[in-house]
Amino acid sequence: MRTTVGIIGAGPAGLLLARLLHNAGIDSVVLESRDRAYVERRQRAGILEQGTVDVLRGAGAGERMDREGLRHDGIELRFARRRHRVDFPALTGGRSVMVYAQTEVCKDLIALQLKDGGPLLFEAEALAVEGADTDRPRVRFRHRGAEDVLECDYVVGCDGYWGIARAAVPDGRAFERTYPFGWLGILADVAPSHDELVYARHERGFALLSMRSPSVSRLYLQVPADTDADSWGDEQIWDELERRFETDDDWSLRRGPITQKSVTPMRSYVHEPMRHGRLFLAGDAAHIVPPTGAKGLNLAVGDVVTFARALSHRTATGSDDLLDAYSATCLRRVWQAERFSYDMTTLLHTAPGATPFEDRLQLARLDRIASSRAAETDLAEAYTGFPIG
Repeated sequence: MRTTVGIIGAGPAGLLLARLLHNAGIDSVVLESRDRAYVERRQRAGILEQGTVDVLRGAGAGERMDREGLRHDGIELRFARRRHRVDFPALTGGRSVMVYAQTEVCKDLIALQLKDGGPLLFEAEALAVEGADTDRPRVRFRHRGAEDVLECDYVVGCDGYWGIARAAVPDGRAFERTYPFGWLGILADVAPSHDELVYARHERGFALLSMRSPSVSRLYLQVPADTDADSWGDEQIWDELERRFETDDDWSLRRGPITQKSVTPMRSYVHEPMRHGRLFLAGDAAHIVPPTGAKGLNLAVGDVVTFARALSHRTATGSDDLLDAYSATCLRRVWQAERFSYDMTTLLHTAPGATPFEDRLQLARLDRIASSRAAETDLAEAYTGFPIG
């Protein structure tokens, strides 16, 4: 099998890249180790930055997102029983974010790829990337029990932290931090208790109120990293959420049946460089952020947009300049997102063994955001998205 770009992984990064390349007249093949049903029900991020929304619309994948997604023009910060709303459009020149689950993004992109894109092979496990430092790299893979080879001009690894692509970059350097807490997340069949996301800093730990739709709530509690989700009873979860979201006004938390529980670990990770020869890393294969800043999916979009532009530039001009700059270009955005995600995490979470001095510093930082337009603008600009490319 032969193609211009071999894409490993059919998450949002790989699927969007295939769509961008198709629109640019560049052929590709996508290899995905899981079956279609698994990919379309895999629960991940749900906040799309303004730039991601614009890219999906420009790629022809925005119709259902615009119809069913929930535009949010701000977030609410809660601390010391106070409520402060951050108004995104007023602070960023009109930017906002969209609540639209990654599972839905994948469904939309899969439908487009199967309708008029290049080959998308499910249950196709990539086994090795060979010859990445030559002009004819290859991906060995197993599809439905039979081994095959995909010959390419370029390979893009969108196969996540545990995939084979990252391991095929020799002499890479890892920068990472593991946090001593995680998020106990639930899905609940109840209308959200607020029309925008609520980020709560509480002495008992962080909490987040989010949503998947007007009738489904997504909520999170900070818990120790080694927590077993099943060790928390449903009423215990609701009681704890109620404590951490408490305010001095008459706001109340709606409760409903919990349909899913899981614990998300918190870590930061960056792999440098993001390229070796004609092998390029994108998304979680190159970087991971704690979910506090809602950056993971959006960083992956930035990576594949950068690669698609660079390859289109080479096709049009014969110049490799943008391809050669891929890693440095992506990493500038990655490190800003890592910085913002770290800032949000340390701003809102209660670290084990935190001193009263550190608690007061957190409250001072939050008070600064609530009282300074400059500080508030910095948060709003970062949350709605750094420039792509």
